[in-house]
Amino acid sequence: MLATPTGLEFRVTAPPGGWTVESVLELPDEERARNVVELVDGVLHVSPLARLEHQRLVGRLWGQLSPGAAPRYEVLPGANLVLGNRNDRLLIPDLVVSTAPGLEGVSLTEKQVLLVAEIESPSTRVQDRIFKKALYAEALIPYYLLVDPEQEAATVYALSDGDYLPHAKSEGGVLELAEPFPAELDLRA
Repeated sequence: MLATPTGLEFRVTAPPGGWTVESVLELPDEERARNVVELVDGVLHVSPLARLEHQRLVGRLWGQLSPGAAPRYEVLPGANLVLGNRNDRLLIPDLVVSTAPGLEGVSLTEKQVLLVAEIESPSTRVQDRIFKKALYAEALIPYYLLVDPEQEAATVYALSDGDYLPHAKSEGGVLELAEPFPAELDLRA
């Protein structure tokens, strides 16, 4: 049993040999439906599902990114993303822009992703700004979109020599993208 940051119990037993991507994806639906369950270097990271305001922003961003992405790319909310060939890293970004539209299955790999997006919350701010950003860069995902809803601000980072550099920043609550495809993201509530 693990405790989530909100104190809710997460009842699972580690499989023999430790956690792998497959063992996480085989967890009971009722456990995964109540929590975000990610895996980094064989260690489970469990957090409660995001607040409703967060989910609404995910929906708005999906709607604003999708027209510019289609038909070459597909924008997916909350997709399982397997990083590397190690079988011990599984993250669930708020949004993923896939380079394999129409792909079926339960997960994507970093080779099938153009952009990942994370929307900060008070409980995930450090993870999103430092930890996940580093993991996505290590996986060589070309673009990282980081959204701070409290400030109505967003930055798109582009991968350069294995690290993310700021590529575009929002102004007045609006982020204008030319790359990786044209889109206007309105972050204002």
